[in-house]
Amino acid sequence: MLRELRVQNYAVIDDLTLELGPGLTALTGETGAGKSLIVGALSLLLGERASSDDVRSGEERARVEAAFDVSGRPEVLERCSDAGIEVEDGWLILRREVQREGRNRAWANGSPVTASLIWELGASLVELHGQHEHQRLLRRVEQRHLLDAFARAEDAVAAVGEAHRALSDVRSEAEEVRTRARETAERAEWLRFKAEEIEKARLEDGEEEVLRGEARRLEHSEELLELSAGLHEAVYGDEASVVDRLGELRRPLRELLRIDPDAAPMEELLDSGLASVEELGRELARYRDTVDHDPARLERVRSRLDLVFRLVRKYGETVEDVIEQGRAARAELDALEGSDERLRELEGRERELAGELGRRAAELTEVRREGATGLDEAVSPLLAELGMEGGVFRVAFEAREEPGPTGSETVEFLVSLNPGFEPGPLDRIASGGELSRLMLALKTVLVRGDRIPTLVFDEIDAGIGGEVAHRVAERLAAVAREHQVFVITHLPQIAARADAHVRVEKGSVAGKAATRVQRLAGEERIEELARMLGGDPESGVARRHARELLGVA
Repeated sequence: MLRELRVQNYAVIDDLTLELGPGLTALTGETGAGKSLIVGALSLLLGERASSDDVRSGEERARVEAAFDVSGRPEVLERCSDAGIEVEDGWLILRREVQREGRNRAWANGSPVTASLIWELGASLVELHGQHEHQRLLRRVEQRHLLDAFARAEDAVAAVGEAHRALSDVRSEAEEVRTRARETAERAEWLRFKAEEIEKARLEDGEEEVLRGEARRLEHSEELLELSAGLHEAVYGDEASVVDRLGELRRPLRELLRIDPDAAPMEELLDSGLASVEELGRELARYRDTVDHDPARLERVRSRLDLVFRLVRKYGETVEDVIEQGRAARAELDALEGSDERLRELEGRERELAGELGRRAAELTEVRREGATGLDEAVSPLLAELGMEGGVFRVAFEAREEPGPTGSETVEFLVSLNPGFEPGPLDRIASGGELSRLMLALKTVLVRGDRIPTLVFDEIDAGIGGEVAHRVAERLAAVAREHQVFVITHLPQIAARADAHVRVEKGSVAGKAATRVQRLAGEERIEELARMLGGDPESGVARRHARELLGVA
């Protein structure tokens, strides 16, 4: 609830403080006194575009400040907490400052905030009805909110929103998978080629050295055969072989040992040497037999070495590096190709969720259509009562190509204010005063479900009077039992029904015009109502009429 509004140096307003309470507050005064300026200042505070022209002549800055009791508004408290705004004892003080030169600034409980946050907070606390640019009723999204509130469709709307979010999440992930697939298509081909090339080679750890050794032996096979055969003959084969010559040493060594038994270890050394030479001879024979003079095999080894060399040069410094590169390429390729399976899963899930969204949206459409019929029937009769004789109100739907986060249709309010004319969009049919009264009719119907605590009506009495004025006053009073209502009016019928009556008048400060406000009670209120009745405020007839209005009130 709005508890206090303070305006400084705004247009012709010098310094004005307006205290507000619950129920209906009427703001009256002569034309030009500045009543609408107060609403303008409030709209500026709540996010209206600022201009240096708003600053009072001769001043450097204009300031608008409002104190709200938000203790019963958990969503506002939560938003303040999210924005780092401390709220003590349920009080939220919004302030906006417009400088003649320089940037404009805004505060919430003393903390600097953006104008957009001020607008967001203000939109949940105050609803302005008057000039077209301030009218929430003209926005289709607000029309949809009003219909859903009347139809009690909040749960259905939430279900559609949840289903749409789930579908959007799956679609986003699927698109990410598709994007990755497109971006990695060329890489996948390269990885596949790389993995298959390395796997086809069937490399083994240490293979390069083994091949190099085999190639050397094959390239020098004739020389190796000749050398190994000659060595074998020298060691083991002919009559003058090393083995035979060592064997001939046994007889003289035994003679030596017979004379000097202490030289016995030399016999063991001879035996050991002879055994080693004999083993060398046998090994030379085996080696000679393994030497293979095979040009075809040499060609195959050279070809294999060329393949290994090419792969090592292409993929790593060693054969082991190449083998690891092949394993890594295969693993990455498997991961990339696994996205196809994930995409199929997501597409299946997408079909399921699209079906769920369609069902939820169809249920919401049914609730809305039923609510629209009831809203049409509830609002249309009120139009004549509020001075729009022959008026017809309709809720129209326009189907979307596919369900969105708020359902399968857009909602638009249509109205006809003249008999025989088809209903059309509000912004093309209704004037400012008619729009205010249309909103009043809607608020009358929706009074208990609407969450906006403070309603401000300007121009609501444009073009009406007599009995219609009484009915408008009754509707305002009825709405004010559930909301704080602030109305600017020229009609005494409305002012008389107010719980609080404030008069706006123009005076002067330092030779310059200045708007003032005065809370009226008793005879002062009688005098103001008499003036509004069009008579002499001092006239007994006008004052009796004013008392009668208050008596009715």
